[in-house]
Amino acid sequence: MPERPLKRVLPSKRAFLRLGWVVSGLLPVASISAQSVLTIPPQQCVWRAGDNPAWAAPSLDESLWLPYTHWKLNVNEPRIWVRCHADLGALRGTAHLALEASAPAAYELYLNGEPIGHVGNLRSGNFSLDTIHSFPAPPSILASLRLTLAARITYGYPAFSGYMEASPFSIRAGDQQVLDALHAATVLQRIHTSLNFAVCFAILGVLAFVPFGLFFFDRSRRDLLLLGIYSLGLAVIYMARFLSITFASYLVSVDLTIYSVSAATVILVRTWIAFVLAGRRMPLLFWFLIGVVILQYAEAACGSLLPLSWSLPLAAGAEWTNRASYYASLACAVAPYVAFWPYTRIPRPTIPIAAVCMVWGALMLVFFASGAASFSGHISNLAALMVSAQLFVSLCVIVILIGLLFRDQQRTAQDRAELAGEMASAREIQQYFIPEKLPATPGLDIQSVYLPAREVGGDFFQVLPDARDGSTLIVVGDVAGKGLKAGMMSALIVGAIRTASNYTREPSEILALLNQRLQGRGLVTCLAMLIGSGGSVELANAGHLPPYLNGEELAVEGSLPLGAIARGVFGAARFQLVEGDSLLLVSDGIVEAQNQRGELFGFERTRAISNQSAEAIARAAQAYGQEDDITVLTLTVASAEVLQA
Repeated sequence: MPERPLKRVLPSKRAFLRLGWVVSGLLPVASISAQSVLTIPPQQCVWRAGDNPAWAAPSLDESLWLPYTHWKLNVNEPRIWVRCHADLGALRGTAHLALEASAPAAYELYLNGEPIGHVGNLRSGNFSLDTIHSFPAPPSILASLRLTLAARITYGYPAFSGYMEASPFSIRAGDQQVLDALHAATVLQRIHTSLNFAVCFAILGVLAFVPFGLFFFDRSRRDLLLLGIYSLGLAVIYMARFLSITFASYLVSVDLTIYSVSAATVILVRTWIAFVLAGRRMPLLFWFLIGVVILQYAEAACGSLLPLSWSLPLAAGAEWTNRASYYASLACAVAPYVAFWPYTRIPRPTIPIAAVCMVWGALMLVFFASGAASFSGHISNLAALMVSAQLFVSLCVIVILIGLLFRDQQRTAQDRAELAGEMASAREIQQYFIPEKLPATPGLDIQSVYLPAREVGGDFFQVLPDARDGSTLIVVGDVAGKGLKAGMMSALIVGAIRTASNYTREPSEILALLNQRLQGRGLVTCLAMLIGSGGSVELANAGHLPPYLNGEELAVEGSLPLGAIARGVFGAARFQLVEGDSLLLVSDGIVEAQNQRGELFGFERTRAISNQSAEAIARAAQAYGQEDDITVLTLTVASAEVLQA
């Protein structure tokens, strides 16, 4: 994980103006800065903790104040004063004399006891990362050019103290334009030395869109989503490091908040993605460790936004929180080794991904171990070197993982395309058993609609007229389950129905024969109905929904579904159809249709529309919210003369 940037800003108008001055020819001014600028280093100043406005007086007794070499910041005392004495005689005759102060803190400047300006919020200590500010010298000092400068400083939340230690308060005097030119030259130099962060930000920003784009086309690939989030989080961090060189007006509290969110996200995703790639759930221990890490970042973000009276109590546990966070991050680095254990069982296609993740984990172990060593006082150049190494290896790991995951997605897409082709072929075959055009049934107007929930459905029906006696055998059923397995079972049942109808037309006997064939192969609800030429009906039911006659549900004796028991008994019901009667047969896909509120289409709605056409009934259930295969058969009896013909 990258170190926290000392400054993080967006380019300001003033910074760009300074750069423009340099480009337009102010570099020669900077070259004579030795004669036109006087620097007052911290070593020429004395320091004291506390806050007393009387300490701005020029004649103050400074015997109790400490020189810079003996001064140490105290996180329990965020308010300090600095007093400096200087002779600006060397700058006599300067046209636009100005004082330029640099301090990563909120402060107020006094010159010879008089306030000349302030920066940031003295109550909270929140300050802008544009840490260099210039103030025109008041005319009163132009006569003597001897001054006593006092700075009233508040560095706020203890986390800000790192800014003060890295870049303590300093001040210089000189011509306003020369000071601006020197500032612009510093910006240019820092841009040149920080181009690696700009390149990393650009590369990571582009790379983040690759896994996001792949995830858009395949929402089941969480590994692609996590890799995109990780790349974007790193991009934000390195963008922060690069943009911090411009000294733009950006509050340090916002800087810490953005960094904390990005860094916590990077830690979370880097640990989690190893288990996602391994196809395993992340253990609770790692969730706990991530929580410890996030707690430290949450403390830094919240503390920077709170008033001093609230944020200072956080300082008591800040050091221990930082220690715990580093050690927890160190423990999280072993996630790839835990995720892919045991290594002998790693699938062959996953071996390259596992190897890359383990190299990644080894780098993180060294990186956080070098950081944790600093808490014991064992600081070496290894920590600084690991920042650059981690940057390079992270880029390589992301590129390699994107390539490997893209390869896997191509294979998955190819497998899915082949499966889709097989499913389409299976659906075409199923159409032979469930034809869209029904055979002619004299005296009966039969309509059918079949809407599978997937490519291949588990519902089936057969309409088998017999020209010898004018009867029509109708069989409707539903295989338990969905998809290809149910579709293959329905094809088997349709074949069995056609075979059984060659030996018997009795509904009870047909169900008994089917029941024998289905033992040990699953459960199937089925209804068989034989309509004679004179309108007589014989019906047997094995767990299927009863039919509706003229809008009312028929009271039909039911039994267990086919395949439930070996010696099932299927009783027969008999009734008479007359001219104009309508009969409705449906599968449970009608009554089990479900809307977004979880409400079922139900029996009452089905009964209310049972006299409508098959198409209207099926589409009404589908529009309500199809959950299962939908089958609808409607039968209307023609005139008595036609039935007797």
